[in-house]
Amino acid sequence: MTSTPPLLSVEGLRIAFPGRGGAPRARAVDGVDLDIRPGEIVALVGESGCGKTTLARSLLGLVPPTAGRVTFDGSPLDYSSRALKAYRKRVQLVLQDPSGSLNPRHTVYDAVAEGLRIHGYGGDERTAVAEALARAGLRPPERFFLRYPHELSGGQRQRVVIAGALVLEPELVVADEPVASLDASVRGEILALLLRLRTELGLSALVVTHDLGLAWNIADRVAVMYLGRIVETGAVEQVLTAPRHPYTQALLSVLPEAPGTPVVLTGEPPDPSRIPGGCRFHARCQVLAGGEAERAGVAEACRNQDLEVLAGSGEAQVACHWARARAEAVTPPR
Repeated sequence: MTSTPPLLSVEGLRIAFPGRGGAPRARAVDGVDLDIRPGEIVALVGESGCGKTTLARSLLGLVPPTAGRVTFDGSPLDYSSRALKAYRKRVQLVLQDPSGSLNPRHTVYDAVAEGLRIHGYGGDERTAVAEALARAGLRPPERFFLRYPHELSGGQRQRVVIAGALVLEPELVVADEPVASLDASVRGEILALLLRLRTELGLSALVVTHDLGLAWNIADRVAVMYLGRIVETGAVEQVLTAPRHPYTQALLSVLPEAPGTPVVLTGEPPDPSRIPGGCRFHARCQVLAGGEAERAGVAEACRNQDLEVLAGSGEAQVACHWARARAEAVTPPR
């Protein structure tokens, strides 16, 4: 898959927001490269506030970048109103809370048909809505046409949101915490639906989540984000079974099925308007605090030497002085 040209590509993306009262600008996204290929599901994971939702919104053209660019199907994203309207027919957003995504005064039919009406669909609207609902697992679709959101379960509401995205036949879906507000019994159904849509429609997806278990169940590739940058990326099996970055290791250690003692990170992530020098994780790093980085001879680099932006390709990569020192130590000389 790494040889397939990306459907969507992010290069050197930076997004900064003005500070209040003359404060420094908050660097929400501070240098990101990321590719998503046709039919690929990429999970973007990290703590709340790491910049993953801002990055996801920028892929929809909702947040223009401060620097860098977004390329779709080989063409840079055009931020004119007409171009964005055409682009959003091909790239759709699925939000976390289906109750907040649906207008309580609109029937299911109107909610799904809204996109068709905005884009001036010239075909049979009723057939298109019915097909989208059926694909989303609401069958028979006609049974749901005149229902209102409050008459549906949480899982059914999320399926309506997904149907509203599917009705325009997009090539890429950006799903921001798509199952976070659902009961555990329903999450598996929605994840299975997304996987089935990928198989049936060739749909690509970026799934934004803080849940590494979700990433394991749905993604081909995972990108771990911390303080505006991707710090580790690679095939999901590789990253989640043998994590190299201390931050990824800490996130995985608190999963219920994880072996050993959970790693409790000290403090909160730094203020994005005051990103520390060196590795941006070093102030909370359990490896540096425990002396392992010192023994590997990289403690000073951790504190003072910044790391480059990881490439957006699917290759396994890590932005960590300690992880790289370990890899060099076990690599036999040629």
